Amino acid sequence: MMIYKVIELGTVTEEAIEEILNEWTAKGWCFNGMQFAMRESSRRPAMAFVLFTREEQEIGEQHVAR
Repeated sequence: MMIYKVIELGTVTEEAIEEILNEWTAKGWCFNGMQFAMRESSRRPAMAFVLFTREEQEIGEQHVAR
């Protein structure tokens, strides 16, 4: 079964995006996409949502994410 992880970034900078990507891919999550929320008064995004996925595997009664 596919499981999802969504990380909300309130500060959208190159460094913040790189940090989130490196942190969660190192934990075994696969980058799936990114969505930006824009401000009307600015060209810079107000926030970003970084999306990750990975497979979940059932072992007996436990659910284990790998």
